[in-house]
Amino acid sequence: MKGSQARVAERLHNAGTSRTRAAVPPSAWRLPAPLPPLEDAVQGLPPELWAVMSRRGLGRAADLANLLEPPEPPEPHEHFPDLERAVARLERAASAGEAVAICGDYDADGMTSTALLSGLLERLGAKSQAAIPSRREEGYGLNRAMVERLAAAGTRLLITVDNGVSALEALERAADLGLDVILTDHHTLPETPPPCLALLHPSVTPEGSPYRGLAGVGLAYVLAAALAHRLGRRDGLEMALELFCIGTIADMAPLLGVNRRWLRQGLPRLGHTRLAGLRALIRLAGLEDVPIDAEAVGFQLAPRLNAVGRLGDPLIVVELLTTTDPRRALDLARECDALNRERRDLCQALEAEALALLEADGPAKPAFVLLAQSHWHHGVIGIVAARLVERLGRPVALLGGDGTGRLRASVRAPRGFAVDQALRACSSLLERHGGHAAAGGFTVAAEQVAALQERLEELAGTWLRQHPEGPMVEPEALLRLERIDLTFWRELQRLGPFGVGHPMPVFWSVGCRVDEEKRLRGGHLRLLLSQGGAQRQAMAWRWEGEEPLPERLDVAYRLRKDDWQGQQRLVLDLLALRPSHQEADGVVLRRGDRLYRCALRQEDLVIRNAAGEEVTSRLTWEGMWAHPQSDGAHPYVRALFQEAVMALGLAC
Repeated sequence: MKGSQARVAERLHNAGTSRTRAAVPPSAWRLPAPLPPLEDAVQGLPPELWAVMSRRGLGRAADLANLLEPPEPPEPHEHFPDLERAVARLERAASAGEAVAICGDYDADGMTSTALLSGLLERLGAKSQAAIPSRREEGYGLNRAMVERLAAAGTRLLITVDNGVSALEALERAADLGLDVILTDHHTLPETPPPCLALLHPSVTPEGSPYRGLAGVGLAYVLAAALAHRLGRRDGLEMALELFCIGTIADMAPLLGVNRRWLRQGLPRLGHTRLAGLRALIRLAGLEDVPIDAEAVGFQLAPRLNAVGRLGDPLIVVELLTTTDPRRALDLARECDALNRERRDLCQALEAEALALLEADGPAKPAFVLLAQSHWHHGVIGIVAARLVERLGRPVALLGGDGTGRLRASVRAPRGFAVDQALRACSSLLERHGGHAAAGGFTVAAEQVAALQERLEELAGTWLRQHPEGPMVEPEALLRLERIDLTFWRELQRLGPFGVGHPMPVFWSVGCRVDEEKRLRGGHLRLLLSQGGAQRQAMAWRWEGEEPLPERLDVAYRLRKDDWQGQQRLVLDLLALRPSHQEADGVVLRRGDRLYRCALRQEDLVIRNAAGEEVTSRLTWEGMWAHPQSDGAHPYVRALFQEAVMALGLAC
């Protein structure tokens, strides 16, 4: 390199300023670093997929083998200390025909958990009763009034699913009334263990246990399977496994450990389920003739169940998933479908109203967006808050009235802003609050809202100053459009199911020409992109840009197979786009508002800034990968070389 690397790096940084403005809304991109040479044993994966797995720490043959065929888990009795006690109590209840109350939650995880245990206990001889609180009138989880109603009706055994560990008052009342309580829950355990007969919770398992990622429905399945094995009655477990798949995916549990093993066993069965309710739901979702994968569950089946918990009576879902009458199942599925349409309409109207309120406050957006309307429905404000986070790249709280002078809120935030910590910092202004890093909720008196907004603005302002990039897109592998075909798709599906902990890969393609551009109803954008003689359709959902797109784009996306009207095609679901500066003699990299021209000169990679200054690195080739010899370079220059190698298509 010419001169001091530190001085050259500084001049490259300061001189590479562009005066052009892109029509595409800005988004920060972070490209991966080039990988070491391809290993021999990669399970036959295409190099782009091996690159993804390697960047996730799964590039070795042994790691891939465990992903493709998760190992047999240990016996659950070895990892759940109270499981034997719980099974013994349920065995007595089944043999005596005892009434057992299943106290669930009103989300898909809680409703499938309730249906799973209710259905299995009925088959084994117990008399199960589903009990789920009203979202609007009672709120989340087991409560004192519910315990007293069940005790008065003669119930002596109560099982919580997907809730219960924080219901101290209700549990103490159950003890006073002589009720045995089996707690199955995956929410944060309090410091003092809750009083109960038995506790099944992921955090009581040993460190590193494959059961650590179970959602509520997974714990219900562990309990159901252990009881069925004890009684020598495996009938019903197949259907329990199907409900496990629905609830686990709906709750966005990590698809690792036993979750992954059981999903790979259960998902293929959904298409020919014997559950009348699931068959009816699949029919209404238009999934009768297509393989049902994790994406179909997450985007087609789970929303229809969650809509009931948000807007209607969750016992509708429990009955749907336990009935054996096909006609009744179809009627109940239609109710779920109608509530889902209502939920979509409510979300659309609420989002439009929230955006109008935001516009009325002027062009400057607050660091923390807090909006309140007394009529906003508590069942959908969380969905809309998440959509606003995607639009604005900053934390959002939406508040609706509860009819008593207080407001209940749902909070969502971009990655990096800790919702739970922010709410704890404001706890003196709140009546109650809870949540985790990405999402939470609170109740606040109306007179405290102004002070709360000021406090949250201050916290978010500090965070935004430390994270000026805004939303970040992080592609995992470079993929050319001509590589995208059904063979590649089948190889990609080998790595599934995808979800939390193992998401669908994010690919990117550079220098794609825009052949067609069409705005669709609902604010979506459909593109026809071409590269190297291949054309692929792409969708930008909920697109906000108004100006025409540039002729060439770099696109970041996830792949989706579309089976519309019997025609199979692969579609790029766009996460981000940016103007492409790829040219015949190289590429132009953008770093903020600075541009750098990168090109190959025989075996050298050359980067030039706007002032004409150049830095050069010799490339070494190992197999199909190119590596810049830049280990001694200034960190800023070294990062530029790595990005240039990726942008030129010299590494996946």
